[in-house]
Amino acid sequence: MSGAAVAAGSVYISGEWRVVEEAREVRSPYDGSVVGSVAWAGRKEAEEAIGAAAAALTKPLAAHARARILQEAARILRERRGELARVIALEAGKPITAALGEIDRAEQTLLFSAAVARTLHGEMVGMDAHPGGEGRVGMRLRLPLGVVAAITPFNFPVNLVCHKIGPALAAGCACVLKPADKTPLSALRLTQVFADAGLPAGWLNTITGDPVEIAAAFVEDERVKAISFTGSAAIGWGLREKAAKKKVLLELGNATPLIVCADADLAAAAQTIVAGGYGFSGQACISVQRVFVEEAGYEPLMKLLVPAVKALRVGDPLDEATQIGPVINSASVERIRGWVDEAVSEGAELLTGPVEAEGNLLKPILLAHVAGTSPVFCREAFGPVVMVNKVKDLREGVALANATPYGLQASIFTKDVSAALAVVPELDFGGVMINESPTFRIDNMPYGGNKDSGNTREGPAYAVEEFSQYRTVVLRYGG
Repeated sequence: MSGAAVAAGSVYISGEWRVVEEAREVRSPYDGSVVGSVAWAGRKEAEEAIGAAAAALTKPLAAHARARILQEAARILRERRGELARVIALEAGKPITAALGEIDRAEQTLLFSAAVARTLHGEMVGMDAHPGGEGRVGMRLRLPLGVVAAITPFNFPVNLVCHKIGPALAAGCACVLKPADKTPLSALRLTQVFADAGLPAGWLNTITGDPVEIAAAFVEDERVKAISFTGSAAIGWGLREKAAKKKVLLELGNATPLIVCADADLAAAAQTIVAGGYGFSGQACISVQRVFVEEAGYEPLMKLLVPAVKALRVGDPLDEATQIGPVINSASVERIRGWVDEAVSEGAELLTGPVEAEGNLLKPILLAHVAGTSPVFCREAFGPVVMVNKVKDLREGVALANATPYGLQASIFTKDVSAALAVVPELDFGGVMINESPTFRIDNMPYGGNKDSGNTREGPAYAVEEFSQYRTVVLRYGG
């Protein structure tokens, strides 16, 4: 079966596409058209998939074989770049240029995972450093953790899957994947990519369907040793609470801040805010949402920012000229509209005119002077919404940046790098960018958050540690 011929209404278990009795349509968030149909599986299929992964582990894959498969998967992904990007654009509403960029990043994620697979090792322990350790050799062996269950979101339906499956396979773990309900088609095609790359049966099993039943199987089945989840904080922390005896790795949301000092390159800051706040309609965990500008820089920045936001082109995600596609569904439109109305009722200024939506297409929204209690200020908007507030100095900007439950990534724009570095320890975020967008992420860097934003770090070299267990071995050779 080729990458273009994944069977509709099927799950992938133990190297086979299996038709499930119930199927559901996947519709485009842009125009509501049917993009495809997928299986609506449940606990039974989840348990079968877990069993297939556990069985695969009885025949371990050598590191060189894992690396070869990951490299081949990266090659096939590149070969099918256009096809997969089109699927992302159709089912997620992501502009096609951004979808192509996602495939390029996913290729890199798999290549980094392959490199990690070849370089994994344990370590020697210096036994004779202790008075009782003479005549002994100590080793710390690295072993695969076991079956890894991955739950992925709609907004990066290929690359975020690769960020879970790639390192898990590199570590020698077998996987069960539950992709997002709204964007399952690209994950199914990615599954076929791994199959065509020579991944043996059972090492990757992909099931679409009831999220509650499938998550319950992941939580309760003792064969699952780790659950890697990207999505909302409420669901993620709930999973961790229910699966207290498992590793539960969480990459969650953010209300991303960007601080602009008066001495900053304001043109670069404005360009960053526009690209980082409105790209893919703001539907990324690290989309720019909250901008804090020193008073002296506020008016000059707004003169650049307001017309740039108004000039953004909203439309068909398959049109290469489109900069902003739809948000994922009508519920998101109504939530965002409600949050903006609430902010305005509390005194915020709407700088881009009335909130306008055509179906799920929302025109970009720019707010100023937003109250700290407003949802737009302290919760994750996940839409084409940016707010800009004045601050008296960098320190106040840092304090306001920290004034949410989240802590994924933040950014500072200033020419005074020393001042920026001085406040990095005060910013309670997993990543701090200086004169760079808070949306910046390359796929080999450690990425993850503090507070409600998560408890792990992704990036193949870092994630592989989470999918590993260590065993101490002591060999006595002396008398």
